Amino acid sequence: MSTEEHVWRAHVVRRLRERNRKECDNFKEIIEQNNRLIDHVAQLKADNLKLSVENEQLRSAVSTGGTGSNVAIATLEKKLLSQQEELTDLHKRKGENSQMIVDLNQKMEQQRIIISEKEHSLAEQQTNNNRLRAEVQLLHSSLEELKKLNNTMLDEHTALQLAFSSLEDKLRGVQDENRRLLERLMQYKSKDADKLNEENESIIRKRSAKLKRDLEDAVREPGSSSNTSTSPGAASLQRNSSPAQFIGGPIGDEDFDEATINGAMEAIGLDDNEYISARFTAGEVCENTRASIDTLKATGYLGQANPTKILLKFEAHENESHAVRWSPVERMVATGGADRKVKLWDIGKNSTEPRAVLSGSSAGINSVDFDSTGAYILGTSNDYGARVWTVMDNRLRHTLTGHSGKVMAAKYVQEPIKVVTGSHDRTLKIWDLRSIACIETKFAGSSCNDLVTTDSLGSTIISGHYDKKIRFWDIRTEKQADDVLMPAKITSLDLSKDCNYLICSVRDDTIKLLDLRKNQVISTFTNEHFKISCDFARASFNSSGLKIACGSADGAIYIWNVNGFLEATLKGHSTAVNAVSWSPNNNLLASVGKNKRCTIYSES
Repeated sequence: MSTEEHVWRAHVVRRLRERNRKECDNFKEIIEQNNRLIDHVAQLKADNLKLSVENEQLRSAVSTGGTGSNVAIATLEKKLLSQQEELTDLHKRKGENSQMIVDLNQKMEQQRIIISEKEHSLAEQQTNNNRLRAEVQLLHSSLEELKKLNNTMLDEHTALQLAFSSLEDKLRGVQDENRRLLERLMQYKSKDADKLNEENESIIRKRSAKLKRDLEDAVREPGSSSNTSTSPGAASLQRNSSPAQFIGGPIGDEDFDEATINGAMEAIGLDDNEYISARFTAGEVCENTRASIDTLKATGYLGQANPTKILLKFEAHENESHAVRWSPVERMVATGGADRKVKLWDIGKNSTEPRAVLSGSSAGINSVDFDSTGAYILGTSNDYGARVWTVMDNRLRHTLTGHSGKVMAAKYVQEPIKVVTGSHDRTLKIWDLRSIACIETKFAGSSCNDLVTTDSLGSTIISGHYDKKIRFWDIRTEKQADDVLMPAKITSLDLSKDCNYLICSVRDDTIKLLDLRKNQVISTFTNEHFKISCDFARASFNSSGLKIACGSADGAIYIWNVNGFLEATLKGHSTAVNAVSWSPNNNLLASVGKNKRCTIYSES
């Protein structure tokens, strides 16, 4: 510290000397000249005094009668006069120099005041400098402590990473063993299923042969009004249907309603194929009007007709289209695409121009969904966020950010207060729209591709994941129910209207139907040409929950009924279909795919 003070003092002295040199050197010559003038004045005073004495002596000599010195006296008088003039001039110059000295003294006093102010400021700066040096010293010590703490945390992190790697290795080993056990279990189940199928096929063949014989007997006896020649199966059929429907002449489709047909089929244990074959065999349909089984299914012979006609086709987005959803109250469709926009389309007006374009996302849209009133639309994006718009004024109301991976799905929970989102960061987050904040995070351990909620209160959240599991989350008790394992990673989920059944599209090119009351897979839908198009391909229930639709990589849309029959294959896309959505209010089907287009299908 003493060395630094010595440096500052030397610097101050050097600056003062430089200032004196600049301010005093300009007046040094004047001061020296003034000193010379003062000395000269003193000399002249002495000479004047001497001359005065000589003058007095001469005057006294003249008064006493001296005559020879008149000329000398006159000369001395002249000399005295010139000395007096010179003395006067010197006095004048002395006055000027004195005034100059006074001015210089005033300036010097001002400079002294300035120097004192500078010295005071310098003292304050030195005090501040000392204080700052002390703070720097404290910060250095704090930094050293933080470095030590950081090193400790890095060591702990390394240790945790090693432990995590070890646990991951153990997990992979357990998963491999679990996979092997599952494969063995599936093999055993497959063998059991094959045996059961063989037994069922044998029973069905016997039952079908018996039914054919009974129907042939019934046709050969035109006046049969008694039940003596009919089998118990035929008797059950007649009890569930009017005799006129089956006996006495050709019967048209208009004579049957779906409840009657289903009751008769259930009573005698027939499936759709056996029922239609029996009607052909019994001669209930004329030869020239008979249609194939596939045609009857496609035209809704056994239920509601399928939307096989292209009602509207339009280019929805600039790039690939990812999501589509019908409004619950209007004939309006919302689509989302890789061009970062959500667009609303008024299908009721057959318009190919968007009713609204909702912007705000900085990356591609992955899913869209309406609330139950159709007033709000919820969209998720690859920019790690979800957004809420109002349909009436097309304004962005909320932006939900907090995930560290792309958000794949979002649904309303406790409308319109809360929203749940699922992301590739392996978490589900529940958001309160009143405070626009995340109020709960659920750690799934695997990327979430889709999710659904069981009711408007969202008491149960069902999520489908990359690790092939369907997870169930009860938000009232904050407990997780047993997971359901699928054979491959899950691309989408959809609930029936009564929330009793769940469909799950799986990457092994199948669609699974689950009964949520048992948490069991009760049916599998597949076809040799059906291929799931991508990891976020969306399947959909129709409004009645009796039919299932899903797009394929070959550009077709496959429609099954819940009994497992493929009823229709819709063409209309030239590339893979990413998502389909069935209108909740009518029999319209919307689809989007990689060719940017949205296609609307209606009944023919």
